[in-house]
Amino acid sequence: MISSFNQTIQKLGEGEIILLDSGDTIFKMDSFTDNPIVKPQDLGLIWKEDDTPKIGAVFNPGAEIFQDKVILLPRCHQGYRKGKFFDEKLGIERSYLENYISEILPLVSDDGIHFTRFRDVVIRGDGTDHQDFTYGIEDLRIIKYDHRLLLVGCGKIKPPFKGENADRIAIYSTEDFVNISYHGLVEYFDSRNAIPFSEPIDGRYYILLRFHPNIHLAYLEAGIEQLLNPSKYKKEWEKIYEQRQQNLLLEAGYLVHEKEKIGPSTPLIKTDRGWLLIYHSVGEIEEDICKEYGLSEKIKRGYSICAALLDLENPEKVLCRTRHPIYIPSAPYELYGDEQYPVDVPAVVFPVGAIVRKDKLILYAGAGDKCIILLSCNLDNLVKYLCKSSQGTVL
Repeated sequence: MISSFNQTIQKLGEGEIILLDSGDTIFKMDSFTDNPIVKPQDLGLIWKEDDTPKIGAVFNPGAEIFQDKVILLPRCHQGYRKGKFFDEKLGIERSYLENYISEILPLVSDDGIHFTRFRDVVIRGDGTDHQDFTYGIEDLRIIKYDHRLLLVGCGKIKPPFKGENADRIAIYSTEDFVNISYHGLVEYFDSRNAIPFSEPIDGRYYILLRFHPNIHLAYLEAGIEQLLNPSKYKKEWEKIYEQRQQNLLLEAGYLVHEKEKIGPSTPLIKTDRGWLLIYHSVGEIEEDICKEYGLSEKIKRGYSICAALLDLENPEKVLCRTRHPIYIPSAPYELYGDEQYPVDVPAVVFPVGAIVRKDKLILYAGAGDKCIILLSCNLDNLVKYLCKSSQGTVL
C-alpha cells in the first residue's frame, strides 16, 4: 500500500450530515485544512505585464494512483488578460479572459498533498501536436480501462469566451503518463465533460455526456473502439447526438442550485449500492445552505458539487439524487478571492479527479478557476445519505 498517502487519508475528514433550520438535512464534504494544495505560483505560472506581476492558473485536475503515487492532470494557463462582460442571457456581469489557451502539466505526489511536475511531460492543445483543435485542452478525466488509462477532455476549436459551439470531446490514452497517444476529436457535436464508464455493463459501453444544460447517458455501439478511433465512427456519434432527448439522464432546472446547468464531474465510482455520479451544478445557492458554510448571504450564481446514484446493472435508472449540494464555494480562493488568493472566475468549485482509498472518497477540484483543492468524506456515509434522504427527489 501507499504508506505516505495512507497517512494522509487517515487525517482527512469524513464529511458530516447537518440539520438545517428548515428541518431538512445536507451532507457536507470536508475541505482539507491546508487548501489550496496547488497554486499557480508553485508551478512558476507567473509573469509580468507593464512591470505588474500576474498570476496564472492551475485547476480542474484528473486524478489517479500510478506506481504508488498520486498523479494529477490539471489544466494550466498563463499569459492571459482579464476583463468583464455583461452576459445578456443571464443578466449579470461575468469575467472574460483573453489569450486563454490551456495545456496539461502532469503532477506527481507521494502523499496526495505536495505535488511537483511529473517528468516535464506536457499535453498541448495549441496546435503544436495536432491541428484539429488549437485553443487549449481542458479538464482531462482519467478512466482506468483494462491495462490502459483513457484521458478524456475538452478540446477547444474556438477561443474560450468567444461564442458557442467551441467544445469537442478530445481523447487520449496512456499506460505510463509519459507516452501519451492522441486519438482525435469527436467532431460532430458541441459537448464537454464526457466520461466513459470504466467497464462494460451487460455488454454495453456507456458514456456520460453534457448536452447543455443537462446530463445524458448514451452507449457506444462500436464499444471502446468508438473512443479510440472517433473519426472512424462518425455515424455512431451522430446517432448519439440525434437521439439525445431519449438519452436524457438528469435534467437541470428543477432545483434552484441547478437552474442554469449541470454536468458530470469525476469518473463514476462503483459501490455496492450503485454507480456514484459526482456532478457539478450552476445556479443560486440558498441562504440556509450558505449559512452552514459560514456565509452571511446567498450566492446568486455559483458552481456547487452534487451527487446521484445510478443502478449497477442499468445505469439509465437513477436511484436517487441529492436535493442540496454536498459542497459549495465558501473560502476566499473558491468564492470571490482576496489579496492572498485571487480568483479568475468567482464562486467556483469544480471536481474532475476522484480517488477512493480506505473507505474515503477524495476529490481533487478546481477552485475559482485558479488553484486546486482537496475534499474528502467517508464514501459509505455519502452513499447511505443519498439512499436515505434523497429518495423521491424530482428527477
